Amino acid sequence: MAEQLINEFTVNRPIEEAWPLITDLERIAPCLPGAELQEVEGETYRGVVKVKLGAISSQFKGEAHFVERDDENYRAVIKGAGRDTGGRGNASAEISAQAESLSPTSTRVSVTTDLHITGKVAQFGRGIMGDVSSKLMAQFADNLNEMIDEEGVGGAPESAAAAPDTAASATGSEPSTSPDGTVDTAEPAQVRKIEGPATEPIDLMEVGGSSIVKRAAPALIALILILLLVRRRRG
Repeated sequence: MAEQLINEFTVNRPIEEAWPLITDLERIAPCLPGAELQEVEGETYRGVVKVKLGAISSQFKGEAHFVERDDENYRAVIKGAGRDTGGRGNASAEISAQAESLSPTSTRVSVTTDLHITGKVAQFGRGIMGDVSSKLMAQFADNLNEMIDEEGVGGAPESAAAAPDTAASATGSEPSTSPDGTVDTAEPAQVRKIEGPATEPIDLMEVGGSSIVKRAAPALIALILILLLVRRRRG
């Protein structure tokens, strides 16, 4: 399933202050419901997104990186990909963010997401992702502005001081030798673990509300009919 999602949110800061914060993935990750950043390797960010629908839970594990960042024109493009750890599907997205000044004290950010989902996680079809994403974006904006009010735009995440993963550091301790005999002295990027509290999963029933129920209704009705038929046959 492929779908384009278009959302926007407002940051209660002038664009010169808001833009560096918006593009600081490590700092803003906790503001996105269900998202948990786990490690950073160079310019690659890895983590999980947790979702649930009633008693059914899924966890996407993946990574993201900038493919374009134009600080002068306040535009950035991020690519991300993940897979359901339960084997129920995969997701990938290209996310474009464009910021513009609304006033001397506020910034509007327009976000366009080209989303691709495969497997059972796409069972609810088109449309529902738009409903859910707009509500998640509103929650993200609320969390972001609350964080700014509490910490200011210059506050650093506690995890920034975390030491690089020792296993990854050890891997790059010895220089490698290329086939032509020259020694490659370039060190590989170190993996830095992000220590933070575990995030709670996004409850799609709460976020999507009636739209989730409406699209899930045919499957629920079919399940109820099957259960009734099984009971009658057993009776």
